[in-house]
Amino acid sequence: MAAQTDAAKITATVVSVDDKLAKLRGEVDKLDQISENEKTGFISLVSRYLTGEADQIEWSKIQTPTDEVVVPYDTLASPPEDLEETKKLLDKLVVLKLNGGLGTTMGCTGPKSVIEVRNGFTFLDLIVIQIESLNKKYGCNVPLLLMNSFNTHDDTQKIVEKYSNSDIEIHTFNQSQYPRIVTEDFSPLPSKGKAGKDGWYPPGHGDVFPSLNNSGKLDLLLAQGKEYVFVANSDNLGAIVDMKILNHLINNQNEYCMEVTPKTLADVKGGTLISYEGRVQLLEIAQVPDAHVDEFKSIEKFKIFNTNNLWVNLKAIKRLVEADALKMEIIPNPKEVDGVKVLQLETAAGAAIRFFDKAIGINVPRSRFLPVKATSDLLLVQSDLYTLVDGFVIRNPARTNPANPSITLGPEFKKVANFLARFKTIPSIVELDSLKVSGDVWFGSGITLKGEVNITAKSGVKLEIPDGVVLDNKDVNDPKDL
Repeated sequence: MAAQTDAAKITATVVSVDDKLAKLRGEVDKLDQISENEKTGFISLVSRYLTGEADQIEWSKIQTPTDEVVVPYDTLASPPEDLEETKKLLDKLVVLKLNGGLGTTMGCTGPKSVIEVRNGFTFLDLIVIQIESLNKKYGCNVPLLLMNSFNTHDDTQKIVEKYSNSDIEIHTFNQSQYPRIVTEDFSPLPSKGKAGKDGWYPPGHGDVFPSLNNSGKLDLLLAQGKEYVFVANSDNLGAIVDMKILNHLINNQNEYCMEVTPKTLADVKGGTLISYEGRVQLLEIAQVPDAHVDEFKSIEKFKIFNTNNLWVNLKAIKRLVEADALKMEIIPNPKEVDGVKVLQLETAAGAAIRFFDKAIGINVPRSRFLPVKATSDLLLVQSDLYTLVDGFVIRNPARTNPANPSITLGPEFKKVANFLARFKTIPSIVELDSLKVSGDVWFGSGITLKGEVNITAKSGVKLEIPDGVVLDNKDVNDPKDL
């Protein structure tokens, strides 16, 4: 009798999933703002989510990858020194920047890539200058692709016009636009009158592979003889073209490479690479059973994390997308829009690693991971810790500590405009270990910070740090402390 009851429950679940999908499919078919490819991709993602199609990680099967799987960067062979040989390598390469994010967390409107980073140059300016200098130096043609979202497309198109005379081929394409799902009845939010941007979402950077194909850009690049795409976040200033990596991948016919770097306590939630049932795989914190979360966060057992700098073979992308084989883990992301609880389902590009042949990680120096996620990161890259050469952000050799200073700025500094207003000039931080600032603090010009510095303005008090001051291992709570 119990077995019959269980069977009835399973049947009921299947029916309800099928009913939900049939209803959703009917409503999505009526949405004319998106293409047939987008509708198919969305329904496929929802179907996988509803049927619970997920590969559960068996913790006991996780193995630490060997040096053959995660190759130490310093063991890579030097690339050819001959200019003509280098040109041949670079002519096989395309650079793709993930450009779908807005700078809203830093108080900016429009694409994050147009925030000014240094010397009046934006992220996008620096990326263009870098590739231009490569093309000029080697006489090669490395194109730049920008994957936008519907949030960043219009602004990016206008911005790209200013590079029309530059020595670089720039392509833009949009990642998919999927409808947010109303949690209560599993219907698409746009079908409830939310036809504006709030009704939709871009489904994570795992969407880069189908979107590259659907846009026609993949076929165009293959026709040009391109073999590898280097994918990176547009806000990672360390993600520059690396000849040693490209040379290694071409010589070893690796279809996929993820750059990883040693984990610090600031990166404990970052995804890591594992060997699992004979393949290399990305392990994200969301996949970790509760009992093992502390172990996952340990920098003793899991020593590396994903920088999201990825090198992928273009023919392999074509093969896997056409076979609909890229079933990356689904990341459910609950949100609320005007009081309505919604769900968006996303995927991450790094999770695709297990589907490619001869996939590897390369354990790269920390300098290849320099993201600007907050104004504290902006302080680092605008300081004397770095200089700018041909669009490349170069670290100051005078800094002997390989780690960057730890910087924590209070909410008064969160928005870029407020951050810039509170510094007459960015302090010298070559000898700084950590900085914590809270309250209404204002910095003069020519200030030097060394060691551990804590600055706290009491409630209702404006604390001004005067020009030219040197703060060395200092706690400042009052003007008298200066």
